[in-house]
Amino acid sequence: MTTTPEAEAHEHSHADVSGGWLRAAVFGAMDGLVTNTALVAGVGGGGATPRAIVLAGTASLVAGAISMALGEYTSVKTQNEQLDLEVEKERRELERNPEGELAELTEMLRVRGVDERLARKVAVQLSRDPETALRLHVVAEIGLSPEDKPSPRVAAVSSFLTFATGAVIPLLPYLLGVSLLWAALLAGGIGLFAAGAVSSRFTPRPWWFAGARQLLFGAAAAGITYAIGSLIGVSVA
Repeated sequence: MTTTPEAEAHEHSHADVSGGWLRAAVFGAMDGLVTNTALVAGVGGGGATPRAIVLAGTASLVAGAISMALGEYTSVKTQNEQLDLEVEKERRELERNPEGELAELTEMLRVRGVDERLARKVAVQLSRDPETALRLHVVAEIGLSPEDKPSPRVAAVSSFLTFATGAVIPLLPYLLGVSLLWAALLAGGIGLFAAGAVSSRFTPRPWWFAGARQLLFGAAAAGITYAIGSLIGVSVA
């Protein structure tokens, strides 16, 4: 069966999995929801007043969002700097030992199913451009592309905003004048399920499974902190 030019030119797209924002956004939202839902449960279980719960939750929101942003920035920045070092190391190897690197590139192609003689020819052709050869060696040996480094700033801002958004959800009933612990926990549970369901768009999991799993994790955290808060509240009283 022959293929038409239209079929050969067919394009498809993939989600951005290397830009740095997706992992930070998902992790930030989940962490904000779990952290403050559990905090509200623990403080509320200890018998704190609604005012004290809002104060503690707000402090947790601000501190957690800043911590998440700084952590993501440092983590991504460090990873990028390490990648830069490895790229320079590979560049020096290509300059000092071009024949050895050519043999290595040939072997990379061969183990991927290319005939040995053809692999040698392709490796020689690719090696005519030092930057192309460098990219191929880095991707094959390190697993990361020097051209697709995630942005530390994007990761930091994404993490800050999504953590804050997730963390404010369990506080909404109190902020709206509904000073009931169960209402705050219900809001947190809805947020956890919704966040899990949304994250399923980037995974093969069905939305209900991802949502239920995240709700279960959050419920476990809230239940443990509520029990501890209740014990501490009784002992202090």
